[in-house]
Amino acid sequence: MAKRVLRKIDRTIIPLLFVTYMFNFMDKVILSSAAVFGLRDDNNLQGQQYSWLGSAFYFGYLIWEYPTTILIARLPTAKYLAGNTVFWGVAVAMTAACTNFAGLVTVRFMLGVAEATITPAFMFLTSTWYTRDEMPFRLGIWFAGNSVGGLLSSLLAYGVGHIDDHVGPWRWMYIILGVGTFLWSIPIFIWLPDSITKARFLNEEERQFAADRVVVAGTGITENSKWKLEQVKECFMDPKTYLILSIELLSQIPNGGSQSFSNIVVKSFGFTSLQSTLINIPYSILTASIIAGTGWLAGRFRKANTLLIIAVVLPCVTGAAMIYNRDHISHGVQLFAYFLLAPGPAAMPLNMSLVQANYRGVTKKMTMTAMIFIMYCTGNIAGPHLFRQYEAPTYQTAFQTIMICYALVIVMVLMLRGYLIWLNKKRAAVEGFVGSAGAAGAVGDGKVIGEDVRNVQQVVEEVQLRPEDYEDVTDWKTVGFRYRY
Repeated sequence: MAKRVLRKIDRTIIPLLFVTYMFNFMDKVILSSAAVFGLRDDNNLQGQQYSWLGSAFYFGYLIWEYPTTILIARLPTAKYLAGNTVFWGVAVAMTAACTNFAGLVTVRFMLGVAEATITPAFMFLTSTWYTRDEMPFRLGIWFAGNSVGGLLSSLLAYGVGHIDDHVGPWRWMYIILGVGTFLWSIPIFIWLPDSITKARFLNEEERQFAADRVVVAGTGITENSKWKLEQVKECFMDPKTYLILSIELLSQIPNGGSQSFSNIVVKSFGFTSLQSTLINIPYSILTASIIAGTGWLAGRFRKANTLLIIAVVLPCVTGAAMIYNRDHISHGVQLFAYFLLAPGPAAMPLNMSLVQANYRGVTKKMTMTAMIFIMYCTGNIAGPHLFRQYEAPTYQTAFQTIMICYALVIVMVLMLRGYLIWLNKKRAAVEGFVGSAGAAGAVGDGKVIGEDVRNVQQVVEEVQLRPEDYEDVTDWKTVGFRYRY
C-alpha cells in the first residue's frame, strides 16, 4: 500500500511541478540571453537600467508574496495555480512588444506578481502530500527544474539566436516561452488535484492512507485549515525563523546578480554571444545534479541538511574569490572559477526543506514561506545592482560581495545547526524521550515513532489515529516533534 500510494503520488504530482518550475526559471533567466541578442540596444537601455529590469521582477514578487500565501491555503490550490499560469504566460509574451525601458519594467513587474505564487504553492503541495523524510528529495527534484530550465533556455537562445529577421531573436525567445507557459496551464488544470480528498488518481482507501501518512510522519493535514493569528505570532517569536531568513537573504544576493549577468560575465571571458549561451548548458546540468543529489541526501540523512548547505556554498566562496582577482589569471581558469559558482543555487532548496520539515501548523508554515520569499526578493533586488556598469567587464564589487555573502551563509548555518541540536536536547529532557526527526510527533494514544523507523505503512497500521491528530497544531505545541538539521 505505502509503495503503491507513493508511486502514484510521485507519478502525478512531481512531473507537473517539475515542468512548471522549468518554465518558471526559463521565463526569468531568458533576460540574460536576450541581453546579448539585442534587447539592450533595441530598448535603448542606459547605465543601470538593465540592472533595474532584474530588480523590477522581484518588486512585483515582493508585493504579492504574502497575499498569495494566504490565497494558496484558502482557495483550491491547483485551480488557483492554473489561473495564475495563464496570467504568467501572457506577461512573458507581452515582453516581446516592448520598445523602451518603461515597457520592459512594467512587464517584468507583472511577471514578478505572476510568479510569486509558484514556489509557495509548490511548498504547500509538497508538505500536503509527503512525509518529512520524503520532502527534501521531492523538493530537490522539482527545484532542479530550475536548472533544467536554464539548460533549455540556453538551447532555445542558441537556436533562436541564429534567426535574422525584422522581429529579432530576443523577441522570438519571449514569444515562444510565453505561448508555451500559457498552454502548460491546461495540464495543470486537468491533472493537478486541489487536495488529497479530491485526488482522482487514488481510490478511497488510498486517499485515506495518503492522509494518514502525513499525519503520522509528515507535518500534518493542510486541508480545511483556517488562518490563525496565534500561529503568525508564534512564527515571529521563533528564533530559528530569523536564522533561516538570514541564510536565505545572504544566499540570494549572489543569486540575483549571477542570474541576470551570467551570459554577460561569460562573454567577458573572451567568448561570443552564442558561445556564452552554450557554456551555460553544462553549468545548468551541474547545478541540477547537485540540487537533486543534495535533496536526496537531506532526505536520507536527517542530520545532514545544514552540513549540505555548507558543502554547496564553500566552492562558491572560492570561485567568487578567483573571479574577483581575475586580472592575474587566464580565461580558462576564470571559466573554471565560474563553474565553481554552480553549486550555489542548491542552498535555497536545502534551506526551504528546513522550513518544510521543521514548521508545523498551516498558518505558521505559510507565514514562514512568505517571509523566506520576501528575503528571496530582497536579495535578488539588491544582487543585480552590485554589477556596476562602470566596472564592466570585471565587476569587482559584485564578486567581492558574492564571496562575503557566501562566507556569512556558512556562519549562519553553523549557528542554526547548533540551535536546533540544543532545542532537540531540551525538548527530549522535558518530555522524557528522544523522539524522531522523521515523525510528526506523538499521535494516537501518545505513540512516538523511533528515530530508526522509516516504514510508514507499519506505523500507520500500528497507530489508532484520533480526530485530534488531524488538527492544525504547530511544532511548538506538538509533543515528540524533533527538528531536522
